[in-house]
Amino acid sequence: MGVQISTELGRIEIDSQVVATMAGAVAMECYGLVGMSSRRTMKDGIADILGRENLSRGVEVRQEEGRTVIDMYIIVSYGTKISEVAHSVQGRVTYALGQNLGLQVDDVNIYVQGVRGEKSS
Repeated sequence: MGVQISTELGRIEIDSQVVATMAGAVAMECYGLVGMSSRRTMKDGIADILGRENLSRGVEVRQEEGRTVIDMYIIVSYGTKISEVAHSVQGRVTYALGQNLGLQVDDVNIYVQGVRGEKSS
């Protein structure tokens, strides 16, 4: 299922995988973010950090009653203010998707899955 945008010239449908990958890539540029985590891979309370090629697995895109909602599962760096990191991710993702895809994002929900000491390569 994709995200649909209606214009005066017709309809544009963007696959949700494209939106998720772009949101994940933009989020990774935010200070204090160690990586993305898939909510399905939580084992014993420990979240696995996804590699660059799996960024979209840490992002869920859905449309509810004409609204675009994005859920992001992240891992933050130890010593950073979690609320500031989350707010930064929300702002950058909303802006980037609006600028690059023309997509109005109504909600970006952040779920912090863990805290790590440093970025892993």
